[in-house]
Amino acid sequence: MALDIIGPFDAFASAADKTLGGNPLYRCILLGPTREPFAAASGVLFTPNAELGRAPAEFDTIIVPGGPGILDPANSVPIASWLTRRAPHCRRVASVCTGVYALAATGMLDGRRAATHWRYVSDFRRRFPAVEVDPDAIFVESAPFWTSAGVTAGIDLALALIEADHGPEVALEVARDLVVYLKREGGQAQYSAPLRFQVAARDRLAGLMAWMSTHPEADLSVERLAARVAVSPRNLSRQFVKAFGVPPGRVVELLRLDAARTRITTTCGSIDRIAESVGFRSGDVFRRAFMRRFNTSPSNYRDRFRVNVAQASRPPNARPR
Repeated sequence: MALDIIGPFDAFASAADKTLGGNPLYRCILLGPTREPFAAASGVLFTPNAELGRAPAEFDTIIVPGGPGILDPANSVPIASWLTRRAPHCRRVASVCTGVYALAATGMLDGRRAATHWRYVSDFRRRFPAVEVDPDAIFVESAPFWTSAGVTAGIDLALALIEADHGPEVALEVARDLVVYLKREGGQAQYSAPLRFQVAARDRLAGLMAWMSTHPEADLSVERLAARVAVSPRNLSRQFVKAFGVPPGRVVELLRLDAARTRITTTCGSIDRIAESVGFRSGDVFRRAFMRRFNTSPSNYRDRFRVNVAQASRPPNARPR
């Protein structure tokens, strides 16, 4: 599919113009089995920059686009073999649409969640039963792997990668350039934790999730939450697992981490104070949870977004220095 290639390419190209220190944020190249031009399903011709066998030695990110051709093992197996050799030496690997077939053929997605085009979910499950495919997700992160649904979802995926690398402000600028939503309706995995859980919530859980999202500092033990909606703790735990796929404690942790991430990038408070403000019992517990979730420390995360902190703490009418 041409858009599986063009969508992410244009998103990264737009981000590349928003330079930091004079260096482009991204440089993209297109790889093919050979250097020969190939036609997308629509007939659009592409010419690879390099063939797989002569690809550059290092990549930060590898993205596998989808299309009808990759469903044929004759095409997906050679790509999977190349990915098996190269994936351990790059920071992350992603797929768009049916590109996940080549990625799953490596075995590296076994035991992980993944996304693909809704039309191919049943076939994918039959071919790769060890992969937990999510039929509703726009994209899924299972670090270091990212997978997305079909066609235009490649743009959503690219925006998420840009946001992970350079923050929401850069990603939003790219979304504006492309005239697309930064986070669109239609899937849950793309949302922040509060919105994702609120979308999945039903009946009495909906009100509870809304309250939890705005009170991360409160006592959110399963006993207190159960009392709030007048059910037993065991019953509430079953409802959470059924609705969200995880127990109440995990939901609470994700909500608190999401709130903390926002406060880290928009306030100048100490890490320990922020941890306390979102309900963590100690700074050490918070740091360990933050590292598990975001694969970086709260201090490093703040350093990456120092400009956001400065802007947030500046009086409204103050001139930037």
